[in-house]
Amino acid sequence: MAALLLLTGCATNAVPAPEPVAARIPTDTVPPAMAYLYGSAEAAALSEQAYNALTGYVRATLDKARDARGRLPHQRAEGTSPRWPRSAVLAPGATAATAETLRCGVLPPAVVLDMDETAVLNLGYEYNDARTGAVYDGKRWERWETGGADRVVAVPGAVAAFRALRAMGVTVVINTNRSAAHAADTARALADAGLGEFRHGETLFLKGDVDGRSGKDGRRQAIAARYCVLALVGDQLGDFADLFNPPGPAPARGRRMLPSVAALRDRWGAGWFVLPNPVYGTGLGAGWDDTFPEGKRWSDDAPVEGAK
Repeated sequence: MAALLLLTGCATNAVPAPEPVAARIPTDTVPPAMAYLYGSAEAAALSEQAYNALTGYVRATLDKARDARGRLPHQRAEGTSPRWPRSAVLAPGATAATAETLRCGVLPPAVVLDMDETAVLNLGYEYNDARTGAVYDGKRWERWETGGADRVVAVPGAVAAFRALRAMGVTVVINTNRSAAHAADTARALADAGLGEFRHGETLFLKGDVDGRSGKDGRRQAIAARYCVLALVGDQLGDFADLFNPPGPAPARGRRMLPSVAALRDRWGAGWFVLPNPVYGTGLGAGWDDTFPEGKRWSDDAPVEGAK
């Protein structure tokens, strides 16, 4: 997908599937955003860093929740201490100002992750985009979902993190806006990437599940009814809460400031973990004024050497 395409997969937490903002033309040069995300050591390091931080956070959280006999809250009577922290999932009706999260009780622990460009890199699809310059087409994405399982790779750090989490007794759950009609193909893609087995409706939640919406809050809350969700992982803000993607147009500058609201900012790296994605999604909608505030612009007005 071109850097200027907004894919619903991540724009509203859906799979890559939005209306294109602009068409691209074929090129023999790898688009810079793709070269960075899919080919650079720096992007790989960022992904490893995020997954290292995730596993470290979860391990520390488990250690704090163990009693003197090493038992976790779901392994002993409700009400005994120490208890789980509150879930990483926002409660229904939560706002950026309150950001109240759900209680865990004695549910078993889990981590919930987005799929595309969070758990797997869609190398085959992005190669086709880069080579052809094709704009987004829903039928083409459907063909990718059903036929591209062996053309994805795991995001750097994901395989080791998934193994470590499972070894700690933490369930790994994928919440993606790939189509529920293609659940078997999606599970196969995850397995082919080395990320293990996922079951639809148990550890794999897809667009159309629970409430039929592309926003993920309904699915997150359904997952949180089964598990104490210790952490959320994604490449788009909608992977953490639908409040980041309100209906209707929103000023990019205002949206940029939202993650820094007092009730939300301490969650980054402490239950919410973001991976890099400069290729597509809601983060690519800012214009000149949103990106470069007027009062912070600079112009090099020095005279050209030799000019009269």
